[in-house]
Amino acid sequence: MASSLVSSPTSSFLKKIAFHKCKKQVSKKIVSVMAPHQSERKTYTTGSLKTGMTMTEKILARASEKQQLSPGDNVWVNVDILMTHDVCGPGSIGIFKKEFGEKAKVWDHEKIVIIPDHYIFTSDERANRNVDILRDFCGEQNIKYFYDIKDLSNFKANPDYKGVCHVALAQEGHCRPGEVLLGTDSHTCTAGAFGQFATGIGNTDAGFVLGTGKVLLKVPSTLRFVMDGEMPHYLLAKDLILQIIGEISVSGATYKSMEFVGTTVESLNMEERMTLCNMVVEAGGKNGVVPADSTTFKYLEDKTTVPYEPVYSDAQASFLSEYRFDISKLEPLVAKPHSPDNRALARECKDVKIDRVYIGSCTGGKTEDFLAAAKVFLASGKKVKVPTFLVPATQKVWMDIYTLSVPESGGKTCSQIFEEAGCDTPASPSCGACLGGPKDTYARMNEPKVISHIFPGLKHLRVCVSTTNRNFPGRMGHKEGQIYLASPYTAAASALTGYVTDPREFLC
Repeated sequence: MASSLVSSPTSSFLKKIAFHKCKKQVSKKIVSVMAPHQSERKTYTTGSLKTGMTMTEKILARASEKQQLSPGDNVWVNVDILMTHDVCGPGSIGIFKKEFGEKAKVWDHEKIVIIPDHYIFTSDERANRNVDILRDFCGEQNIKYFYDIKDLSNFKANPDYKGVCHVALAQEGHCRPGEVLLGTDSHTCTAGAFGQFATGIGNTDAGFVLGTGKVLLKVPSTLRFVMDGEMPHYLLAKDLILQIIGEISVSGATYKSMEFVGTTVESLNMEERMTLCNMVVEAGGKNGVVPADSTTFKYLEDKTTVPYEPVYSDAQASFLSEYRFDISKLEPLVAKPHSPDNRALARECKDVKIDRVYIGSCTGGKTEDFLAAAKVFLASGKKVKVPTFLVPATQKVWMDIYTLSVPESGGKTCSQIFEEAGCDTPASPSCGACLGGPKDTYARMNEPKVISHIFPGLKHLRVCVSTTNRNFPGRMGHKEGQIYLASPYTAAASALTGYVTDPREFLC
């Protein structure tokens, strides 16, 4: 089959990356290693196949009780898990009650997960009222998995409260291979790291799912991303997904599934795979997916007792396009304002002066993200030159920051290393300033006076290096804010210099 070798026009270094795109359908052996033999767990099949199917097509075939599906088919899908939170939950509940009746019952009170996480630690009355609406509804419906928060002054006093929904879903065992997980949040695609179909839906669809457990979906075609090569010690999954988005653009995967395979992907732990899938929506993707393997199964061992059936793309499956990368040649990247596809090498932005660093969110606020940042601070032995805000995604992550020893630190925890480096004290787990939120949201980019007392004399440029997922104008608060998306390595390195900085300056 004809193919073309493409190199990036943005940098000479990117010309070294083998980038292969087939404009026609590809039908050949998958590059990733198949799941190890699991005698107690048989791979799900859809019966006698006329045509090979991709992972996403197989999952939707199971969920729609079909033997065969192809891209473009419209099918009614049975939902395994529906998640909603404090931003979209009230609207979804309102639609459910309007269409099904004030006294109607949800389709399954054990398959609905409700997680307040976005606008939590605020005095904003409307934001707090949203959580009240969730609480009342969960009481009426006897929702089993409602991770409530009542005491806003001390998150540790709330045993049920978790934090950021996408990380909490994984930690609480709601993400399982082969299933369909929907959520009223665009970054629900994070759960695709577990080999499942996970995507965001709107309030109207969510209201319908609450009442029926079903949703009408169009089967997406699949883009396949093959990443091979040993991962350099100065790179993280954030660099990989920024490379991909920079290559295909923010519309390059519109309503398509993005399947990640290859030796590099297989080497990633679950949290790094979550980062990879988290940002597929920034490329317009419908969902992202990573084949389940021994890493997946081990992560789930103590988190779920629900049986699951992983699926894998057939050898003869057809992919719309295939992209190949030699990750060993990749350098640390950033996405410059004001778009996630505005890719640049971190070292190319070394003259960009910043006034803050933000490490947090569903993308960059997981345990592995903070361990990575601590590694940079430890290696440097220096103090940060700009305010550095730390927002753990969940209560568990917060605990890990204070209890897990950082490798090669002599037993020091992340919190000790952060304190020695002069970072701000880790905040209460939540989405924090990732989505801006009310003006009293921790670390929100407001007027300069908000942080002037922390670093007197610092010139406030409203420029932030952030481990979050979007850098559109106003995304983290002030409309004039400039956000550079980066990995925790790059964010930590930048905090130490006050400029956008390649982490290789501190990681030998």
